[in-house]
Amino acid sequence: MNMNGGQALMKALENEGVDILFGLPGGAILPVYDPLIDSSIRHVLVRHEQGAGHMAEGFAHATGRPGVAMVTSGPAATNIVTPLCDAYMDSIPMVVVTGQVPYAAIGTDAFQECDTTGITMSVTKHNYLVTEAADIPQVIHDAFHIATTGRPGPVLVDIPKDIVDPNNPRSAMEWYTPDSHDLPGYLPNRAGDSELIRQAAKLISESERPVIYSGGGILKARAAEALLELAELTGIPVVTTLMNRGGFPDDHPLCLGMPGMHGNYTAVTAMQESDLLIALGARFDDRVTGKVAEFAPLAKIIHVDIDSAELGKVRRPDVAIQGDCRLVIEELITALGEIGGREAQPDRNTWRSRISGWQERFPLTYEQSKDDELLKPQFVLEQLRDATPDDTIVASGVGQHQMWTSQYWKFNHPYTWVNSGGLGTMGFAIPAAIGAKAGRPDRMVWAVDGDGCFQMTAQELVTAATEGFPIKVALINNAYLGMVRQWQEMFYEERYSEVYLTRDVPDYKMWAEALGCVGLRVESPEEVGPAIEQANEVDDRPVVVEFRCEAGENVYPMVPAGMSNSDVVVDPSQQDRPR
Repeated sequence: MNMNGGQALMKALENEGVDILFGLPGGAILPVYDPLIDSSIRHVLVRHEQGAGHMAEGFAHATGRPGVAMVTSGPAATNIVTPLCDAYMDSIPMVVVTGQVPYAAIGTDAFQECDTTGITMSVTKHNYLVTEAADIPQVIHDAFHIATTGRPGPVLVDIPKDIVDPNNPRSAMEWYTPDSHDLPGYLPNRAGDSELIRQAAKLISESERPVIYSGGGILKARAAEALLELAELTGIPVVTTLMNRGGFPDDHPLCLGMPGMHGNYTAVTAMQESDLLIALGARFDDRVTGKVAEFAPLAKIIHVDIDSAELGKVRRPDVAIQGDCRLVIEELITALGEIGGREAQPDRNTWRSRISGWQERFPLTYEQSKDDELLKPQFVLEQLRDATPDDTIVASGVGQHQMWTSQYWKFNHPYTWVNSGGLGTMGFAIPAAIGAKAGRPDRMVWAVDGDGCFQMTAQELVTAATEGFPIKVALINNAYLGMVRQWQEMFYEERYSEVYLTRDVPDYKMWAEALGCVGLRVESPEEVGPAIEQANEVDDRPVVVEFRCEAGENVYPMVPAGMSNSDVVVDPSQQDRPR
């Protein structure tokens, strides 16, 4: 079948199962937008290329399928670098197609030219500069394979304009359907070493104070059910990192919640006092470990990860297993059964008692909102949590509101928490929520955003309104860059430098309405419930609910940067309690 490169690109994407594409056209990619008219793929027209990337990420978070974005060359390509880096840090499967100037013009500083592959080399799992139209089907086939196998990640495909332009002879090609991959050196190993798994089972059966340290690799490997089975077989408590919220149900008796810089006291301290950490799909991130030299000093380490580069990168493991989390956990369950299963586990009643004591003395807490005061953000999130379906998808921006959402929401289902972990990208929430809604139109989707984040990407609410994605936004307006203000209060002697955003400018209610949304404003505790109920009833357009919140509220607990997790700072009301 004779066709041009643009037609081949559309057909190749269709063959990979792509049914939705987030993008914005421009000169170098324009020839591809013509065959898009006749394609089965739905295109979502964004208002900024960064939005396209974050929408693709949100789609991938919620569905497990690779998100796809397409933008033009030059500034469009540089605008999507942030989502690429975000996806790279959080192991999100994504394929991004960028336009490029004609092949002969590369290197001449042509209009809207940039070295896209060079710029993105360090923030993609792999990238391509396609030089022949005939290569397009194979490159796209390989790109999706790379993005979704092994440790998932973003792949970029840069395509010069002339090889997709139907008016250029270089674009002519004969279609073929690729059926294999020729990728020398790329051989992701999924199965763990059986002998190492038996060694891990032995360590578990000897441990008196174990903790399962579960990371985002659990969700990427579709290992939530296997993790639950392992925990219940052994009776070992589980912490769920920011990237694995929902990977183990919060309402399970063995769930300790989120560890780390703003994790709850019990999760942080249980890891610190453990004698064995079973790290499953976690990378010993600095926000979890605190001061590495003093992190879990008495613990032996079992580390399971699909990426061998993570094994020993931060903390040397006693047993290092490279492999797919789900497959390794399933084999570990078998190995534990062979040495006696549940009955062979040591008596851990003393450990459970210590954990229960921490939970009793140091629960998450805050001072309740009073009628004559601005709202407490924790109260807003509790009310929002209790008024929405259990399987609501929650997307968050970055900062205090992100931490409060992770702390106070109850995540009992996998793939219901969409957030930017490794890169910490402000402005992530709204476009990511749109992508999640595009992937799961059957689910209620709330974005929890701060006023600082909201002002970065609110224009994508126009996309949501015009494209029919009725997301809901809880805007936590505390008039500050809240997390920065908290650090300046705690570590810079209350010298508040450039963090005040003003309370009344912009008018968020009017702004939301101008963007095609329902706009609501809430200023007192008694208004919170009715506003959420009203928002939940709207299903034909997006809703933005501005909650005017207390500016001086801080996130607790907190492990100060560079300090040991043993130095975790609890809420002021708990500081005199014995630890």
